[in-house]
Amino acid sequence: MLTRRDAIRTMTAAGVGVLATSKAAGSSALTSLAQPGSAAETPLPIKLSLKIGMVGSDMSLTEKFRRVRDLGYDAIELNSPANYSIADVTQARKETGLRVHGVVDSVHWNQRLSSPDADTRAAGLNALKNAVRDSHAFGGSSVLLVPGRVAGEQESQDHVWHRSIEAIRETLPLAADLGIHILIENVWNGFCYTHNGAPDQTADQLAAYLDEIDSPWVGSYFDIGNHRKYGDPAQWIRTLGRRIVKLDVKDWSFTKGWTKIGEGDVPWADVRKALREIRFTGWATAEVGGGDEARLREVLTNMRQVFDL
Repeated sequence: MLTRRDAIRTMTAAGVGVLATSKAAGSSALTSLAQPGSAAETPLPIKLSLKIGMVGSDMSLTEKFRRVRDLGYDAIELNSPANYSIADVTQARKETGLRVHGVVDSVHWNQRLSSPDADTRAAGLNALKNAVRDSHAFGGSSVLLVPGRVAGEQESQDHVWHRSIEAIRETLPLAADLGIHILIENVWNGFCYTHNGAPDQTADQLAAYLDEIDSPWVGSYFDIGNHRKYGDPAQWIRTLGRRIVKLDVKDWSFTKGWTKIGEGDVPWADVRKALREIRFTGWATAEVGGGDEARLREVLTNMRQVFDL
């Protein structure tokens, strides 16, 4: 016969044993889930989009939205300025349910914020502000911006750096009021490059540029394919870290130049690993040659494959 005290001791010991076993099993399960490349690894939290210019030109805006939606894209990215109105976009969104996640400042290359001409810089600043307004009106969350171009003594690294920051800072009150991010794209514009024999675009420089602006409304629109020509895009992703807000998607080959997504020299497995390391979540937008329905379906398939979605 067990005494009451003996019974309690026996029950307590059994409970501790069960708890220890449960913790061990739970720890094992969590470890399994956390292993990169394991069967239980969840897909990257990425939504897929494309640029409006990739969709055939022989359709109305609503028809373009419908095609993109029916193919399975999550959203579309528009331009500002553009040949469609806020009313056109509103109607297309209402009839199709397709989201607009942002706009590209489509005049940033000609109306450069880095220009030596004050009137050109003023026009660029006005275009940036209008792009912020358009993105908000279209239902987006960002404006893609190229901040300038290094082009001789009148547009040096320092000129691009300081002139563009001045304009961006002037736009920040509007961007913050409307909730729109200004996102800097890395392109072949000579900015944030060092030249030691061969050109080398450095993530540290771009990180320092973004940090000098020092605003939660300014970040990186990281173009994965643009950087492959000069280095390792995965390394850039790790360096820029959470400064990266959105992604542009294309591929580059050292022997062929631009290729279809997944057929170039971008190390996609390492890119995915780097994106997991920085805990990226958000939009990835194709910026490649578009075309008919079959071509757009191919682009979406290629993006799903490289991101393992």
